[in-house]
Amino acid sequence: MASVAIRDVRKSFGSTHVIHGVTVAIADGEFVVLVGPSGCGKSTLLRMIAGLENISAGEIRIGERIVNNVPPKERDIAMVFQNYALYPHMTVAANMGFSLKLRGAPREEIDKRVARAAEILGLAPLLARYPRQLSGGQRQRVAMGRAIVRDPQVFLFDEPLSNLDAKLRVAMRTEIKELHQRLKTTTVYVTHDQIEAMTMADKIVVMHDGLVEQIGAPLELYDRPDNLFVAGFIGSPAMNFLKGAVRTNGGLAFEGPGGVRLPLTAAPAAADGRAAIYGVRPEHFTLADDGVEAEVQVIEPTGSEILIAAKMAGQDVLAVFRERHQFKPGERIRLKPRPGLVHLFDEASGKRI
Repeated sequence: MASVAIRDVRKSFGSTHVIHGVTVAIADGEFVVLVGPSGCGKSTLLRMIAGLENISAGEIRIGERIVNNVPPKERDIAMVFQNYALYPHMTVAANMGFSLKLRGAPREEIDKRVARAAEILGLAPLLARYPRQLSGGQRQRVAMGRAIVRDPQVFLFDEPLSNLDAKLRVAMRTEIKELHQRLKTTTVYVTHDQIEAMTMADKIVVMHDGLVEQIGAPLELYDRPDNLFVAGFIGSPAMNFLKGAVRTNGGLAFEGPGGVRLPLTAAPAAADGRAAIYGVRPEHFTLADDGVEAEVQVIEPTGSEILIAAKMAGQDVLAVFRERHQFKPGERIRLKPRPGLVHLFDEASGKRI
């Protein structure tokens, strides 16, 4: 196992700059998730750690060694891809042990490591099968087993669950997390799915347009997003945003669209009249007589909760309730944000205030 240090790393393809000075410190044994929308640079950064892309500027260390110019096979990493990349003519056992065979490892050692990995991943009964005889989840476990037998310093996962159905993705999330807890190998995991990031990571790196927007523990990012992008990206359904201004006359409040006043518990000094954006998560609305009137547009029951889309002060908002309310389209209700759980952002910069 080893730490990974990414220091002011940049990447350009000709005149196109895709990574703009990224710095991330990954501790030994940590599970770090790089998350962001398509095109944010997360997979490119992972490929630079692996040595599959050259670094235009900056430095990457694995352990104490700078690996900028070290070939991928000498970096002591193992990568699991989205498309499994299994050899169709080889059995599960042969696929898992192939990298060790290329190294010239003794047959006894290969068999021992393959058996250990198969036991960890529940693949022991499948070792004689071929990839075509396996389900998608089983193929992904074989790809993970191939990485485990190498006993690397760092695991790299590039959107490994994207090809699986929703139920299997949930099961595989648990398996990968349990695998990390058992092996305690430093892991860097790339995904565009913020639910995967929230449920699996020790630390999340949120990326956007080749930049790091925020780094922190999952609940830290959820509870205190640094800016509008992180606030809107982390959390499902996404946070509601209302434009308006901070008001201190007549009591601290946020004046939103149509002059509605929404509760605030704190604001910067001399903030009266400051243009701001008020953020409230759907699950932080309550029904209250002193709330703001909203017209129900769409009701989406999921079983454990009810999601409603509504018009409040002329803007679309989402609210989530765990209680079994019998809402109807067109019904008028009163929504009140929980004051201690709202977020305030500067309208011009998008930064948290």
